Amino acid sequence: MSTTTFSSLQVSLLLSLFILTSLVAVSAGNFYQDFDITWGDNRAKILNGGNLLTLSLDKISGSGFQSKNEYLFGRIDMQIKLVAGNSAGTVTAYYLSSQGPTHDEIDFEFLGNVSGDPYILHTNVFSQGKGNREQQFYLWFDPTMAFHTYSIVWNTQRIMFLVDNIPIRVFNNLESIGIPFPKSQPMRIYSSLWNADDWATRGGLVKTDWTKAPFTASYRNFKANACVWSSESSCVSLSTNSLQTSEWQNRAPNAAERNRIRWVQQKYMIYNYCNDFKRFPQGLPAECKRSRFL
Repeated sequence: MSTTTFSSLQVSLLLSLFILTSLVAVSAGNFYQDFDITWGDNRAKILNGGNLLTLSLDKISGSGFQSKNEYLFGRIDMQIKLVAGNSAGTVTAYYLSSQGPTHDEIDFEFLGNVSGDPYILHTNVFSQGKGNREQQFYLWFDPTMAFHTYSIVWNTQRIMFLVDNIPIRVFNNLESIGIPFPKSQPMRIYSSLWNADDWATRGGLVKTDWTKAPFTASYRNFKANACVWSSESSCVSLSTNSLQTSEWQNRAPNAAERNRIRWVQQKYMIYNYCNDFKRFPQGLPAECKRSRFL
């Protein structure tokens, strides 16, 4: 009798856990629940029951969205399919940012191209309102043909940028030598598609061809394995997979990943502020003198 009762309780608990886990997984990847469309009228759309979001740009306006939650450290993943064809002059921005003149920010920006030319992936890190830490890359695939995963890992030691789980850039915490590091301002996730033909493609030489409009970028499979900021409790851990809850907290590139970073930077990097002596005639920023892969 006691064995039967115990088994029934086990089944009941397991069923409850399964239902709860399913609900958490759905809520963590549903655009209706996780994001607000912030501008662009009907140019931004949530589709397929919340599993797909699209942003569009035409001659009148672009569009954008932001996360309902603010995050203070974590891993953020988003699958994006970029504007296809002649996307010259357009920028698809996907980034974390706080607010105010001393804001922190972690940027992915995708600079459009003339058909047949590669997209440029532009990255930057702002801390206490100071940016000017640009690195730019060509991608080793066509980002318009299929969805690819763009990830930010942010913990107290470093920021990592990843593409399809391949790290392409690391920005280390070097507060020990006086360089501010984003660590105290919670940030929302933002994304927008907008016209920047005064600078985006070949420094503004190639303008947006509005006969190709509307331009559309698509998003899916958002995941936040992160610490959600709450005024009541400061930080609440959120994860779609409880086994990975703490993985990002001490995330650092291992030996194989350091080799992958070198591969990406040797073959696909087209600009690095740490090599721009003309821009910094008085000397490169202090962080450039330290290993990028610590």
